[in-house]
Amino acid sequence: MSFLPLKERSFTVKIMSEKIYKLLQQGKRIDERTPYEFRKITMQTNVVEKANGSALVSVGSTRILTGIKVELGTPYSDRPNEGVFSVNAELLPLASKSFEPGPPDERGIELARVVDRCIREGKAIDLEKLCIIPGKLVYILYIDIYVLDYDGNYFDPSVISAMAALATCTIPKYSATGERVEGEYMRVPIRDVPLSSTIGIIKDKLLVDPCLVEENSLDTSIVVCMDSASNVVAIQKNSPGHIPLSLMESIINVAEEQISRIRTQFKEVIGIEKEGREHC
Repeated sequence: MSFLPLKERSFTVKIMSEKIYKLLQQGKRIDERTPYEFRKITMQTNVVEKANGSALVSVGSTRILTGIKVELGTPYSDRPNEGVFSVNAELLPLASKSFEPGPPDERGIELARVVDRCIREGKAIDLEKLCIIPGKLVYILYIDIYVLDYDGNYFDPSVISAMAALATCTIPKYSATGERVEGEYMRVPIRDVPLSSTIGIIKDKLLVDPCLVEENSLDTSIVVCMDSASNVVAIQKNSPGHIPLSLMESIINVAEEQISRIRTQFKEVIGIEKEGREHC
């Protein structure tokens, strides 16, 4: 996602920004949505056979694939009783002309950090239950996110995809002595399902889930992550531009409403099995 300061934008982009703003004043958008309406969300799980967990999520034409691989390893020295997870994100060149081949650029790094922070600060995983032998052996989860198609807003579907993959991830079971329990598997212990909502800002108007044309015309945008109790667990202002202080309360309220709707669909489609997972 790339934003240019207003003074550096092309004349065409400035015209589009004014058009979007005028539509917002009328409660409309260029794709016929209302200002606070998400595009259609679809979720599929177990789409990668060789992954321990996987999910394909679409928000409009933006498609995100998450795959999870699980290995055994040693814990961090300052957290000897906890398992480990890491998040990586790739913006595949086939998804957009603006994505280039090579190592992750600043956008891929930012996306990975936002998803990581949402999961970590939202206390999504009970990491202590991923410990096999304290200080010696734990489960390590590698959460890999791939942007397959990009039409604006890859943050929210990436968070949904990562959480859907985690919620359905199956891992081999090991005993307290580190021995593989033949034929037995367990699910990743999920404590909560934090989710996010991306809010775009043009002057004094807000919109949710910006499509690509809108995204390129925004003054700025902000990603709000919340847990199941609607506590804000992470915020990422992912572009230049100022956010008027007077809009912050509205931004949080709009985000809470949208995340609640996404959470309802998540529970209907993905479901969270019992064993302490009923809090999503």
